[in-house]
Amino acid sequence: MNHGMGASSGSDEILERMQRLGIEEQDIREVFTRSRGPGGQNVNKTSTCVHLIHVPTGVEVRCQDSRYQGRNRGRARVLLLDKIEAQRRETQENERAAKEKVRRRNRPRPPGVKRRILADKAHRSAVKSRRQKPVGSDPN
Repeated sequence: MNHGMGASSGSDEILERMQRLGIEEQDIREVFTRSRGPGGQNVNKTSTCVHLIHVPTGVEVRCQDSRYQGRNRGRARVLLLDKIEAQRRETQENERAAKEKVRRRNRPRPPGVKRRILADKAHRSAVKSRRQKPVGSDPN
């Protein structure tokens, strides 16, 4: 029974996805440890938990879903790729939002807004001008 990443279509999809994202196999550090939780003697005796670290980005995942190390290796790679894609998508969205904010800030004000601002300024000016002392009244 082959439980590894073998020559299945799943591993082909993972390799294709890694290539598309520009992730090299040597950039991934893989550590095997004993799993926790249910699984009986197999879990207690064998190192089935897979801990992957993508060194350039620092993204880490840990997978211990299965009793088999090979399945966990494949699942961990999928989780790692999902996490890296989400991180890149978030970065792109933040950059796009920053550009949009600058674009909105730099665009000219609509004519209606300009008129309203000028009307408010004129009103404020009139209020302040009424605070002045009358001309010709001397306190002495």
